[in-house]
Amino acid sequence: MSGSGKSHKQNMHPGRTVLLLALLLVSVSAASALAGRYPLHMEDIWTVILNIRLPRIVMACLAGCALSAAGAAYQGVFQNPMAAPDILGATQGAAFGAALAILLGRTGSVVTAFSFTGSLFAVALVWYIGRKTSGKRVLGLILTGIMVGSIFAAGTSFLKLVADPSDQLPAITYWLMGSLVGVGKNDVLPAALPILLGLFPLLIFRWHINVMTLGDEVAHSLGVDADRMRKIIVLSSTLVTAATVSATGMIGWVGLVVPHLARRLIGNDYRTLMPGSMLLGALFLLLVDDIARSALSREIPIGILTAFIGAPFFLYLITKGGEKY
Repeated sequence: MSGSGKSHKQNMHPGRTVLLLALLLVSVSAASALAGRYPLHMEDIWTVILNIRLPRIVMACLAGCALSAAGAAYQGVFQNPMAAPDILGATQGAAFGAALAILLGRTGSVVTAFSFTGSLFAVALVWYIGRKTSGKRVLGLILTGIMVGSIFAAGTSFLKLVADPSDQLPAITYWLMGSLVGVGKNDVLPAALPILLGLFPLLIFRWHINVMTLGDEVAHSLGVDADRMRKIIVLSSTLVTAATVSATGMIGWVGLVVPHLARRLIGNDYRTLMPGSMLLGALFLLLVDDIARSALSREIPIGILTAFIGAPFFLYLITKGGEKY
């Protein structure tokens, strides 16, 4: 996966594709504000849009943008096309924290805080153990992430086992499915601040990821401190993942599938691939959320839909796309 390569299926200039995605996102956002299961009366339309639909649209865009950016960054710095935002245990740590908060009888912002803390703690543990592993540090970090993630997943399963089946267990299970139900204007800012803080370095240093896809030795020869840059990229990606999962629950496949699709549309150059992945991720999750809240009389958890859509689409990409991953 070379940072300087170009897809042979890329027909449009990458910059124009990014601009087109931005315009498409604005158009879909406007349509999403007016779309819903129930018709709106003129006297209620602005109240509903500003207090209910607009915060949800913003959160969907933030979450899709963050997960896609994290996935693209992980795939670049780890030189692994199967890397995803949960590779360092961030998602599993967030799930454990949320489940623990629900088991303790907490709700709302406390669950979000527990989830965010659990996510950061899991990644800190992975980073600490990974530094002590022998052999290749990147491989050790990935294997440690798998191990720590499994431990937190087992912990979440235990909490589900001891949870009250009448109320706590359904609440934990629903949170693990991922959803934007109940997102209000007071929920957007606490999630947006850490997400934007993490996305900023991913945009600023995106050309460094180009170099790192060529290997550490090449990066050093070109004046890029690969170890230092990897820390910055991984920490930034982890921050946006933790903030997203703590606010929305577990939403899978976005960070794995969308960067691959972006490569088909834009190419492998991270200078355009990173903003393109962000815009495409926001667009994808916004459309999925529109389906989740409008398709049936009862809202579908968005994590279920991303799995139903993402998994088959990813199989299509790797079997019919004609590219070597």
